[in-house]
Amino acid sequence: MEDPGSIRVSAPYEAELERTMQALLERKRELEYALHQLRASAAKSGNSECDPLQIMADAYRSVTEAEPVLPPPGPVLPALLAMRRAHQTINETNECIQERSASLEQIQRRIETERARVREQEALQAALKRRIQSLRQGLEDRVEKSEDQRAKERIAELKKQKQHWDVQTSSLMKELDWFIEEHLGPMLAAEELGGPVVGGLMDIDADDLGAGFTAQGKLKTAKAQPDEDKRQRRLDEIWGWQDQQEQTGRRQERNEASAASAEMRDLMEQLMNKLMEAEGDTSAAYVEIPRESAAVRFLVRSKVAEFHPRDARRLRLVDFGRDLED
Repeated sequence: MEDPGSIRVSAPYEAELERTMQALLERKRELEYALHQLRASAAKSGNSECDPLQIMADAYRSVTEAEPVLPPPGPVLPALLAMRRAHQTINETNECIQERSASLEQIQRRIETERARVREQEALQAALKRRIQSLRQGLEDRVEKSEDQRAKERIAELKKQKQHWDVQTSSLMKELDWFIEEHLGPMLAAEELGGPVVGGLMDIDADDLGAGFTAQGKLKTAKAQPDEDKRQRRLDEIWGWQDQQEQTGRRQERNEASAASAEMRDLMEQLMNKLMEAEGDTSAAYVEIPRESAAVRFLVRSKVAEFHPRDARRLRLVDFGRDLED
């Protein structure tokens, strides 16, 4: 693999360099030959005791007086120096480009950040302008309209809001009733019959609840011919099924899930009515409960209702709106 830092030299330059080296070597041989001749001449003359320093001085003097050896025409050394300088300049330029590229990325990110801030400021400014315009329009309307007109508009607005929240409340009550009937009722019935607490057994078939649960909380195997009289007595003992039928005036299917659902709906209705009648007085929002049923325990565990601090037979809904206001 070629070294990226090496200098590429073309063939003509290599040939010129080779000729220059050959000329220098030839000149070296000539000087060595001349020195050899000088020593031989001194030996023949019998001047063996000649001072070596004198000999060297004479040799250097002859070399100094001779014409200097110059490179042949068209030397490659300047070209090589120029190529080395160009290569160094290229490397420095590449390093500078990399540094500038990193700096450019930082500047671009900063520009994007500043642009986002400008867009946010423009959106905020537009919102403030709209708000100022709305306030000015409202102020003009208040100045132009009489007290009776403003009161009528306010009453109409409140009626519209009341209609909206009545529709929302009705929709939520329907959803709550469906949830109690389809999901919560069977789980409440299972807890009342000795099974797991609400949430411990999610998929429960209302027909399987007639068999009951074991002492370990496991669902018993349903019999082919269940004892309906025994099941009816259990419904009356736990949920007062006949009393529920008389209070609601509705005839429903006889099973544990329906009884638990009816109990939960009746309890929720009592709690909400009592809370509305209390008109913010939390001490007057308690409802007397005949027993601590699975429905009561579920509401307390869910932080929807709470017992009286000194009387566990009294229960009330948590007034979430009052907590937020406080």
